[in-house]
Amino acid sequence: MAGEDPGTIRREFGEAVNMTAGELEKWLDTDESKSVGQKDGDGESTGHASGRRIVELLRTRKDDLTDDDLAHMRKVHGYVQRHLAQEPKQEDVETSKWRYSLMNWGHDPRKSG
Repeated sequence: MAGEDPGTIRREFGEAVNMTAGELEKWLDTDESKSVGQKDGDGESTGHASGRRIVELLRTRKDDLTDDDLAHMRKVHGYVQRHLAQEPKQEDVETSKWRYSLMNWGHDPRKSG
C-alpha cells in the first residue's frame, strides 16, 4: 500500500483483533454471530464475512500478505476503533448486539489483555 507502513498496519490490526483464529472461527459458527449486522444478498452480514477473512489473515504469514490483505486489516482496525467508542451504557454488554458485532470483527470487548 503506497505511503503506508505495512508494519504499522499489522501492529494496529493486532491491537484490534484480540481473538485467535480458532476462537473467531468457533464464534462465527454460532447463531449469535449470524444474528447481527447488515446482511448482503446471500444473507451473510458484512461483519460475518469480514470475520471469515480475518481468520484467513491471522493464518497468513506476514511476508505473504497482499496489498488487499493490508487494506482489509486497516478496515478492521478502523471498524473496531469506531465501534468501541459506541459502547452501550444501559445494556448488558455480555449479550449485546454491540459485543456480537465486534466479535464478528475479531474483537471481544470482554476479553482482558
